[in-house]
Amino acid sequence: MPDDRSPLLYLVHRIPFPPNKGDKVRSFNILRQLARRHRVFLGTFVDHPDDEAHVGRLAEWCEASHVVRLDPRLSRIASLRGLLSGEALSLPYYRDAGLRQWVADVVAREGIRQAVAFSGPMAQYLEVPGLFRRVIDFCDLDSAKWTQYAPDHRWPMSWLYRREGAKLLDFERRAAAASDASLFVTEAEAQLFRQAAPELAPRVGVMQNGVDSDYFSPDHALDNPFPPGGPVLLFTGAMDYWPNIDAVVWFAGELLPKVRQQFPDARFWIVGMNPAPAVQALAADGVVVTGTVPDVRPYLAHADVIVTPLRIARGIQNKVLEAMAMAQPVVISSASATGLEAIPGEDCEIAHDGDEFVSRIIGLLADVISRRNMGQAARRRVVARYSWAAHLASLEGVLEAPLPSSASHVAPH
Repeated sequence: MPDDRSPLLYLVHRIPFPPNKGDKVRSFNILRQLARRHRVFLGTFVDHPDDEAHVGRLAEWCEASHVVRLDPRLSRIASLRGLLSGEALSLPYYRDAGLRQWVADVVAREGIRQAVAFSGPMAQYLEVPGLFRRVIDFCDLDSAKWTQYAPDHRWPMSWLYRREGAKLLDFERRAAAASDASLFVTEAEAQLFRQAAPELAPRVGVMQNGVDSDYFSPDHALDNPFPPGGPVLLFTGAMDYWPNIDAVVWFAGELLPKVRQQFPDARFWIVGMNPAPAVQALAADGVVVTGTVPDVRPYLAHADVIVTPLRIARGIQNKVLEAMAMAQPVVISSASATGLEAIPGEDCEIAHDGDEFVSRIIGLLADVISRRNMGQAARRRVVARYSWAAHLASLEGVLEAPLPSSASHVAPH
C-alpha cells in the first residue's frame, strides 16, 4: 500500500528517545505527532552511552535517521572555536560536517520541503536549498538562560555566560528571520523573544508542553520504593543540569533544615540521572541521591510532597506536569511556575521565596486531606489543560499555514 505521507526533516540536538528528561519528553512527543502525517527523516545526536541502545527504536517513527555520536568533553573543546569566530559557543558544540551533508543529500533526494528544528542551535542545519517551510521549536529562549546564569558565577564564567547570551540571541534572531515560524513553550518566553526581535512578532507562537496522563496516572499499581521512615519530599530531574543542581543544593542546605524543625524525620529524595559531584555530596542525613532509575513513577506515586525549588527556570517544567498527573501535591517556586495554568492553593502551591516554600511544605505535611485534595485537583487540571495531542496539533497548523505577508527570509549566517 503506497505511503501518501509527505516527507519532513526533523532536527533534534539530542536523540528524542527514550523520553526520560525534559527536552526529550517534548522532542519525542513532537516526533510521534509528526510521524502520523509525515515520513520523518531525523537528524540527531547521541551524547550519552545509555542512549546508544535506543538508536534502533527510532525506526518506529522515522523513515530514516542520521545519528551523530557526540562526546560532550570533546564538543566542549570544539565549542571554544566560537571565541575565535565570534559566534555563540553552542553552535560549534552541535556542528557536524557529516550531519550537514546528510541534510543536504536527503532534502534533495527525497524532495523534502518542510523542516522542523528542535532547539535554536539545530537551526544552523536549515540553511539548505529546497525547503520552503522552516519551523524552529526554540522551546525556551536559551540566550536568556545563559544571561541569567551569569550573576551566580564568578569571572571568567560570568563573562562567558554573558557573552553566550548575547551571541546566541544574535543567532536566534537571524535564524528566526530565516524561518517561517518560531515556537516557544510559554507565552512568557514568546513575549520575551518578541521584545528582543519585534520585527519577527507575527511569526512567533506558543506550543505548550503536555503530559501523557495515561502513563503518568495514579491508577497504576506501583510498588513503594521508599524504606519505612518519615515523610518523603521528592525532586526529580536530570542531575547534571545546573538549574537542577542549584535547586537541590539550595533546598538541602537552607530549606530542609527548616522543614525538619517541624518534621524532624523528613527525608529528601533526589531522583534523576547523572548526579553531579555537588549533588552526590548531599547524600547524608536523610538526603538520598538515587541516580538513574528505570521508572520515576513509583517515586512520584509514593512521595508525600513533590518539590520544585528551581531558582532559575524557563518554560513549563515537565517534572511538574508529571507529578500533577500522578495526583500528587506539588510545591513550586515562582520561577518554575511561569506559564503554568493552575490555581495556586488549589491545584498546587507556589512559593516566591525560601520561607514561603518551607511554610507551604509544612502546611501540606501537616494535613493529609489537603494533600489528597490538592493532588486530585492537580490531576484534573492536567487532564483538562495539558494534552499533548491538543498542543501539538498546532504544529501541523504552522506547517500547513500560508506564509505571513510580512515574511522576509534572511539566511542566519
